[in-house]
Amino acid sequence: MKIVAVTACPTGIAHTYMAQEAIEKEAAKRGYQVMVETQGSMGIENELEQEDVDDADFVILAVAIGIEGEERFEEKDGEGKVFTVDPGEVIKHPSEVFDKVEKL
Repeated sequence: MKIVAVTACPTGIAHTYMAQEAIEKEAAKRGYQVMVETQGSMGIENELEQEDVDDADFVILAVAIGIEGEERFEEKDGEGKVFTVDPGEVIKHPSEVFDKVEKL
């Protein structure tokens, strides 16, 4: 399974990167391919290209603020393949988040 994700929190520091790490670890445990874009205090890092999004099976938006480039996910959202969650939730319960994503 191929997953792309975006993480972002209001201050763009701790939770943005902690959510990235939680997503990457859980994906690795499940044997999934994952790419995580962060929109933090350093700006956009690991920016997802439209092709990355199009090729993904699911999108996880672990965001607590509006993000740049949200229109990239409109088609996946229309297919019901976008899961939006608070960054704190994915940090605390990554396996539960992935279980919910798998049920989309």
